[in-house]
Formats: sequence, structure tokens, C-alpha cells
Amino acid sequence: MLEEIRIRGLGVIDDAQLEFGSGLTVVTGETGAGKTMVLTGLGLLMGGRADAGAVRAGVERAVVEGRVSLGTGDAAERAAERAAEAGAELEDGELLLSRTVLAGGRSRAHVGGRGAPVSLLGELADDLVAVHGQSDQQRLLRASRQLNALDRYAGDAVAVPFAEYSVRYARLRAVESELDEVTSQARERVREAEQLRQGLEEIESVDPQPGEDAALQAEEERLGHADALRTAAESAHQCLSADDTVSDQTDATNLLALARHALDGERDHDPDLASLADRLAEAAYLVGDVAADLASYASSVDTDPERLAAVQQRRATLTALTRKYGDDIDEVLRWAQTGSQRLLELDGDDERVAALREERETLRAELGELAATITGARTDAAARFAEDVGAELTALAMPHARIVVDVRPRDELTATGADEVEILFSAHHGAQPRSLDKGASGGELSRLMLAVEVVFAGADPVPTFVFDEVDAGVGGKAAVEVGSRLAKLARHAQVLVVTHLPQVAAFADRHLKVVKADDGRVTTSGVEVLDESGRVGELSRMLAGLEDSASARAHAEELLATAAASKDAAAV
Repeated sequence: MLEEIRIRGLGVIDDAQLEFGSGLTVVTGETGAGKTMVLTGLGLLMGGRADAGAVRAGVERAVVEGRVSLGTGDAAERAAERAAEAGAELEDGELLLSRTVLAGGRSRAHVGGRGAPVSLLGELADDLVAVHGQSDQQRLLRASRQLNALDRYAGDAVAVPFAEYSVRYARLRAVESELDEVTSQARERVREAEQLRQGLEEIESVDPQPGEDAALQAEEERLGHADALRTAAESAHQCLSADDTVSDQTDATNLLALARHALDGERDHDPDLASLADRLAEAAYLVGDVAADLASYASSVDTDPERLAAVQQRRATLTALTRKYGDDIDEVLRWAQTGSQRLLELDGDDERVAALREERETLRAELGELAATITGARTDAAARFAEDVGAELTALAMPHARIVVDVRPRDELTATGADEVEILFSAHHGAQPRSLDKGASGGELSRLMLAVEVVFAGADPVPTFVFDEVDAGVGGKAAVEVGSRLAKLARHAQVLVVTHLPQVAAFADRHLKVVKADDGRVTTSGVEVLDESGRVGELSRMLAGLEDSASARAHAEELLATAAASKDAAAV
């Protein structure tokens, strides 16, 4: 719901703030007072085209700011989601909108405190406000909205089969997408499968083992330096423990034994010396073990040219695999595992295609039956809807007007079924029904939109409706009926109306008057909220041009009483 707007520097309006409420709000005022600028400001706030000529003379910019309470419902949720995607901030479910038009013609928009493209205002307006006016039809009933609203009007007769239809249609799209992917890429998939087979066969023929490449590298290093390794081990062994046949050779083992013997004789006299003697004993044992291991290692190292050649050949074979399938043999084995799984998928494509095609045909048959059910329900609802709108048009002084809700079959199934829905209008007998934007004049179209919105009320819940001169070309009893219909619509949504008829204004829940002030140089306009006495005076002016006329005031009071009684009766 639109809570309020503030307009500054726009046309004759210097600075005006309009506070709206729920129900029916009417805007009245003398000709030239600035009622049009109110609608112009609202249009700017809803993403309408900016006109630098509308900027008030002598100011740099025109600014329109608005505060919208989103409330609940599908429309509010869509608007909130779209605003959040643009980075807008909502406070307690309220969204702040702003539009600035510079005198040079440039325009800026803000949504929820963040700069935004003007187009975003228009997108939000689609779900928040329906504007119907003679000169500026910002939103006619679009084909998609007509279909959705008709479905809501039809109720469960469409909703129940359509819920099943939507589930099956989503699955059909998924199946068709998967089938297209499989069949359109068949050649690429065959090529991929062949490459995988070749790679797996090559790896299988080599039969690499986990970690084999690292183990072979170490073995080749050892075999290639066998003589040097054996010589080094023997030399080290000689240093630690000389051969027993060489009596005059000094080695580490003998030296450690001498040192230990030198300490053993005196160890009983000092614990510290005894500790050192024990450490020498440990060192002697350790050196002895190392000497034995060196002797064993030296005897185990053999020069084996045949084994070296075999290792080098095996390493070359493994290297050929790692060049193609991974940095090492472990990665090659992981590639083989993944490739085997992928090959199973590719080899199963034929069966998969057959299963998908069978499922596709089953889904199409089921959707065809559901679509036929939906079409029948829509056709029935269309006839009832046309009759209801026709009754509203008769009450709005258009007794010969009629509408036709054309439910046409599509060539193929879509997300909304197998139908196209269009509302056609005929203004009088003998006239061929035409689309809404071609078959009705400005005044007829405004009243037609009112009739349509009244019938759709509750079925196509837009939070706010704006009507500009919906009462054009009517008067008397028909004008009263227009006011009554606006009040009826206002029971389901917020309704804003610019009117010049007192019969319409009398039905208002909130009455705003655009007032004009002239200081002799500049004309400005402001907005007043009228109390009960002010409403009587304004209706008197609208009736007779005289606010203080006793007869006009009596007539105004009678209009207000009649409107109140009509609203009370309708609410029961």
C-alpha cells in the first residue's frame, strides 16, 4: 500500500505531501490547481518517462519521494524479492522510493536508499500499482496477467489440475533438456568413450602398482651406484672395526675400549667419572652395532646389470603413462578409476536415450489430458467473467458494451497450459470485439478497467489502483454507480482516484484537495486533507461552484449520507 508521497518542484507544485490510507482516497481541486501534477509525480515514482518541461520554473530539479508498505501476498513478495536483489533495504516491511528529474532532463532513481536504474521502479510498479487513466495508461491488462487472473477467478477448477500440470511440465522440460544434451553431443560422446577405452587399455596392459614409480626410482639409484655404495660401507666398517687379522690397525672400537678401560680403574672414586665410563660403554655398544650393520650392508650390495636394465625399462614404461594421465602413478590410477566410471555412463547412453524418450511421450500424454481439463475450466470461467463484467458496464452507463474473453488453443504446450487468453471489447451492438487498447476510447477504457478490476478484485490482488478521470463522460446516477464500484474495489485494495464529480468523491474514505495559491507572481499548489466539514464545502463547490451555498451544502450532505449508507449496506 502506498502510504505517502512528497512532491517538490514539479509543475505548479512547490512542495506538497500526500498521506494516503487504506480504502478509497479521492483527489479533487479546481481546474489548473495541480491534480495532474499529482498523477505525474506518481507516474515518475512508478518508473514513468521523465519530462524536463515538468520541472518547476526557477528550480534545479523536481523530486518525488514515496513510502510503500509492502504487506503480504504474492505481489508484495515479488516486489520485496526484486528490491532485495537490487540491494534495497526494507524497514519494517516498508520500501522508500525516490525519483529526481533535473532541469536539464536527466533522471535518477533510488530504491530502499540505494541508487537504482529507473527501470527497477517500473518493475516494482507492475506488482504494486495499477494505473488507469485517459491520457496515460501505464498498465493495461497484459496477456499474461489476464490469463493468471482468469485462473484465479476460476478457482479450484483450474488450480487443482494446474498444480499437477506444473509438476509434470517441469519434469518434461528436464527430460527434454537431458535428451537434447545426450543426442546432440552423441558424436563427442563416442569420441570421448573411445579415448577412455584406449587410455584404460594402455594402463591395464602396464598394470602399474601404487607407489611403484617411487620405489623403482630408489632401486635404480641403488643399482646404478652399487660399487661405490659397497666400497663406502666397507671403508666405514674398517674405520669402526678393523679386521682381526690386522693387529696394528687402530679403529674406533679399540679406541673406545681403551678409553673405557682407562676409566674403569678409577670409577669407584667419583660418581661423575663413573657416569662418563657408562656413556663410553654405551657408545662402544652402538659403534659395534653400526659396524655389524655396515658389514651386512656391504655384503648385500651386488652389481646386477640385468636387473638395472629391467628397472630402467620399467621406469620408462611408467613415465609414458604419467606424461598422459597424471604427475605420478597414484594419479594415473585415480584417472583410471574415474575413467572407468565415466565409460560406464557413456556406454549406457543408448538405454538412457530410450528411457528418456519413453518418459517424454508419457509426460506429453498426461499433460495433454491435464491441459484439456484446464482449457475447459478456463472456457467456463471466461463466460462467467464476461457476464459479470457486462453487468458492471451496464451499471457504469455502458449498457451496450460487452467483452469477450477469448480462450484460444496454442500450437504447443507451455508452462501455462495450451491456451492463450485475451480480453476483447465491443462498445456497442454490431461492433466487432477488439483488443482492449484498440476497441475502447479513453473514457470507455477507464470505466472498462474499473469494471474488470472490480470483477477481478480478490482474484488478481494488486495492492494499489489509481484511476484518472474514470468518471469522464458520465453523470447523474451513472456517476453514483462509478463511486459505488470504486468503493467496492477499495474493500480489497487501496484505490486512489482523481475526480471532478461530487457523486464519486462522496464515497471516499479519505479526501485530499489540491489547493492553489497565487502571490501575484508565482502560482503554487499544496494538498489539504479534508475533514467532514471540509468535504461538505468541497462537494458544494463541485456541485454548484459555490462552497457557501445553503442548497449546495444540503445536497453535498445528502450525497455523503447516501454514499455512507450504500457502503454500509455493501459491507453487510
